Formats: sequence, C-alpha cells, structure tokens
Amino acid sequence: METDEKIYDCAIIGGGLSGLCLAIQLADKGLTVIVFEKNEFPMHKVCGEYISMESHQFLKELGLDLNTWDLPYINRLGISSEQGFMLNAPLDLGGFGISRYTLDHELFKLAVAKGVTVVEHCKVQDVKHIKESPITVVETLNGNYKAILVCGSYGKYTPAFVNEQSDYNTDKNSTNYIGVKYHIKTNLASDRIELHNFKDGYCGVSKVDKEWYCLCYLSNAKNLKNHGNNIKHMEENVLYKNLYLKHYFTQSEFVTPQPLIISNIRFSKKQTHTHTMLLLGDAAGSISPLCGNGMSMGMRASKLLAGEIIAYFNEHRSKKLLLNNYAAAWNKTFNTRIKAGYYLQNIFGKKTTTHVALKALNKLPGLTKKIISLTHGQPF
Repeated sequence: METDEKIYDCAIIGGGLSGLCLAIQLADKGLTVIVFEKNEFPMHKVCGEYISMESHQFLKELGLDLNTWDLPYINRLGISSEQGFMLNAPLDLGGFGISRYTLDHELFKLAVAKGVTVVEHCKVQDVKHIKESPITVVETLNGNYKAILVCGSYGKYTPAFVNEQSDYNTDKNSTNYIGVKYHIKTNLASDRIELHNFKDGYCGVSKVDKEWYCLCYLSNAKNLKNHGNNIKHMEENVLYKNLYLKHYFTQSEFVTPQPLIISNIRFSKKQTHTHTMLLLGDAAGSISPLCGNGMSMGMRASKLLAGEIIAYFNEHRSKKLLLNNYAAAWNKTFNTRIKAGYYLQNIFGKKTTTHVALKALNKLPGLTKKIISLTHGQPF
C-alpha cells in the first residue's frame, strides 16, 4: 500500500455538499486540500433537493453560475394531512430546486479546477493523530495521507472508527427512519413545493432540473418492517391513504422506477469535533428535513468552519481556539433552527395531531409565517 508523503493543510472525509463547499473555500485562500469520497461523481443521493434561497448567493460566490441553469424558483408551500386537508402558504424567502446529481457534480468539478485533490473510490479506515506533532494521518484503503487538520463531512452514517472514539455519542434511543427518493415527471406547478403526511412519515414533492420532480419521503422504519420490508407494499398500504400521494404515485411517470433508499437515519445533535476531526453537515448532527433545509445548513456550516480554519493558519491561532470558536458559532447559528425542526418532526406524520395542527395554522397565517421563517434562515 502506497503512502502519500505530502502534508496537506486540510483533509476532508466525504465529498458531499458540506465537504466540497469547505474544500473550495479553503482552496480559494491558498490552502492545500484533499477530499476523500468513497463513491464516484456524479451520483444520486436521497435528498429532498429543495434549497432555500439563503444559500443562493453563497453558491454563486463559490463559482457556480446558477442564473444560467434555468432552475425552478419555489415560493409556494402546500402541506396536506392524511384526511385530505391542504394548508397553503407563501414562502417569503423561498428556494430553488436542483438534483444532488447535478449540484454535487458541479461542485466536484469546481473543486478540482481550483486545485483540490479529490480521491474517489476511497474509503477512510481510521484517523490518527501523531503524538507531539501537528500532523494527523488519514488511513484509507488507497494508502495513508497526512494533514494538519482533518474534517469529517461523511453524512448521516458515522464510520466505525469514529464510533470507537470515547467522546463521540450517538443517541440510540432516537426514532429510526428510512429515506426513499424517486425522480418523477408530474403536473405540479414549478414554483410550488408540497409536503404530504402519512402514518409516521411525510413526503415532499418539488421541481428540480431536467424537467424532473423529486419525490422523497421519510418514514419510521417500523412502517417498512410491518410490510415485510417491501417498499411497494408499504407505499400502497400506508402512503396511498393520503390521496394526494396516491395521485403522485399512480399518475406520474417514474424516471427512476427503483427508488434510492437509505436506512438507519436518526435525528440527533452530535458534536462539532472528535479527538481527531472537526465535523460539519450531518456528521455534526443529522438534520431533520423540517429544520427547513439541511443542505443550506450544511453549506452555512462550511462557511463558518472555513472562516475559522483560515484564521487558524493565517493568524497562527491555537487548535483549542479553533475548536471553541467553531462550536460557539455552530450553536449560535443552528440551535434554534434545529430545535424548531425537532418540534415540527413530532407533529408531522400523526393522523389526528397533524390534521388539527394544519387546520389551526390555516386560521393563523401570522403564526404559519413565523414557523416558516424559523426553518429557512437568513441569506449568507
């Protein structure tokens, strides 16, 4: 097994949105960066693919010419209960739709163009700090790599070597979910996103690029288990009870007949660092979709962390100050939003509670507007 003797300023584990955005920002400031991605670009991911406008200018500043991509801009929301009631509301800030296949691939190409080293098909096995040295070694199936700082942007699934670190805790008692995504062609207005509730879950539908729509749902894993682990049976017996969802499943053209599925999703705050890594995105805490937009939050976290890392190198700050400043900025920026998302998560997917809540919000547009604002954040 070969070993890369180059010492990078920063190594990033995971080439998703957070990791690639962080890499691009660091490269723009002249830092040497390597990204490890266990898969290959481009790729599809289970994701709602609605991004709030808070991130639009940030992505443009990174170097993506979004204005020329003919993306759908979304400023209307509809939320249905299983009984058939639909709450309609405007999205003041709004968002835009784009598939992760497109967005991650474009960020990957941009990162490479800016000098970031991206190693695909590369699974990280361990991260070890060299005693009495500023160097950390990243051990992978492709060889060993050295870096001053290592950042974890590996998503919802925590690598085994991270779980073995004593300071890292995952809430085993939190609800276990599955995520399922299709791309479809349907007749939903391109400026509208809909959320449809069903027993112990909810499904989002919205326009993305390529004339496609993203249909992505989150369900308590018990629903699947109760239907013999058969996705189609679960959909027909659980999701179809919401007639809006039955319409989308039976009257749409499925671009991807077989869904993309992820399991063992647990929503809980973790932490911003381990002994050997700084964490961002879902690695720092799986973000409930009802926080408004996990993708925007992941990108915002990359900006927070990039600022601290750049100051660490340029101003010769201590590692302790870097860790403390990032943790404080992360908590200040996201705590309220994450708490709001968790409260909403407990309301959605419950037949009576959801129905009553939506009907009440329909009579309280001011409160509805306030709740939506809590989930979207401010442009950065």
